[in-house]
Amino acid sequence: MQEALRIVVIAPDLDIADPGDTQALDQAERSRSLRIGLLESGFNLIAVLPADTFLHERLAQLQPDIIILDAESEARDALEHVVMATRDARRPIVMFTNDSDASNARAAVAAGVSAYVVAGLQPERIRPILDVAMARFEQDQALRAELADAKTEVQDLNTELKNRRIIDRAKGLLMQRQGLSEQAAYEKLRKSAMDKGLKVVDVSQRMLDAMDLLG
Repeated sequence: MQEALRIVVIAPDLDIADPGDTQALDQAERSRSLRIGLLESGFNLIAVLPADTFLHERLAQLQPDIIILDAESEARDALEHVVMATRDARRPIVMFTNDSDASNARAAVAAGVSAYVVAGLQPERIRPILDVAMARFEQDQALRAELADAKTEVQDLNTELKNRRIIDRAKGLLMQRQGLSEQAAYEKLRKSAMDKGLKVVDVSQRMLDAMDLLG
């Protein structure tokens, strides 16, 4: 049987200081509904945390599979805390909010949110939303890995070409100054590298540096 996803919810305190604050009451009710829906859907709700400066350390200890941000007021600040806290160990982030501003939604997705859900917290919607968020996150991670591999390949190729130019220059100098063939010049560089426990490119670079000093 597949283990239930370990979920951390980032949300404000449910205790309402002002009973007349209807916005805070609505947000608290939505947050309760979300938590109840997660439990009813069989998810493992391991913690509810505030979006504060200690979030990074708490997430590092808890190691959740997915993070749910339940935010309305000051949502940008809360999202910034979550993104910074997961910068070194990326995880899917699902944001539940009543903010329907399209620019805020685009900014949230650009910041790393896998799913941005406006209103509507019926329990039956929660599982498909989280499933889609996980799939989107995994796809994004795969693309990041492919880009990283491609970048490494390009860097390796550039390094190889640079090293080849250095060795070719060193061979050219030996051929010119000592009247050696290309193969003999390379063999001389290779023997010097073996004797010194260095790479051929390192010996070549040292020779070029010495030639530059001597003019």
